[in-house]
Amino acid sequence: MSGHSKFANIKHKKEKNDAAKGKIFTRIGREIAVAVKEGGADPNNNRKLRDVISKAKSNNMPNDTIERSIKKAAGDANAANYEAITYEGYGPNGTAIIVETLTDNRNRTASNVRNAFTKGGGNIGTTGCVSFMFDKKGQIIIAKEDCDMDADELMMIALDAGAEDFAEEEDSYEVVTDPNEFSVVREALEEAGIVMANAEVTMIPQTWTQLTSEMDIKMMNRILDLLDEDDDVQQVYHNWEE
Repeated sequence: MSGHSKFANIKHKKEKNDAAKGKIFTRIGREIAVAVKEGGADPNNNRKLRDVISKAKSNNMPNDTIERSIKKAAGDANAANYEAITYEGYGPNGTAIIVETLTDNRNRTASNVRNAFTKGGGNIGTTGCVSFMFDKKGQIIIAKEDCDMDADELMMIALDAGAEDFAEEEDSYEVVTDPNEFSVVREALEEAGIVMANAEVTMIPQTWTQLTSEMDIKMMNRILDLLDEDDDVQQVYHNWEE
């Protein structure tokens, strides 16, 4: 990522989330509901649910909150049915943006997402208009401050478990996997006692776009802030080199 620290970006995101824990817990709660509906309430038999639980714990979601969310999803026949919808579009200076949502009201979500793009001087495009500029990968970030293991030893555990790539940065290690191998690799690292700062299937840009105009930067941040405020929005990916 052009010399950028992925771990620093993750810490910054988590600090932002710490200021609005209720919002991040709501989003993870929706992911739990979808995972339970798709594969049942037993994490031992539901790999997707195990991944979401791991994500919840890395975001400091209390165990009793996680368990309540699972029980609610499993026992409430009237629970909302969340639909996964992805939007693609452009921000200032042609920056590529992908927005993943889980919604029980697609009209509300479409309106809110379109509004966020418009207010930031961007526009929504057609499906596939920017996703070809990203690679879908499992990405695991391990902070060096949380890992006593030698880099070579850590790399061998990751590669033996099926990781595609391993990289060392100044303050962290990055493990990249095929999306289908992500759960296996994450669980292998977990079993080895390795603390993960972040672990998720994500969209990694193939190239990065720089914004040099103060107005472009302000407008891009406007889009991202508005999307971040929307409870229906689960993830936002972009190729802006912040």
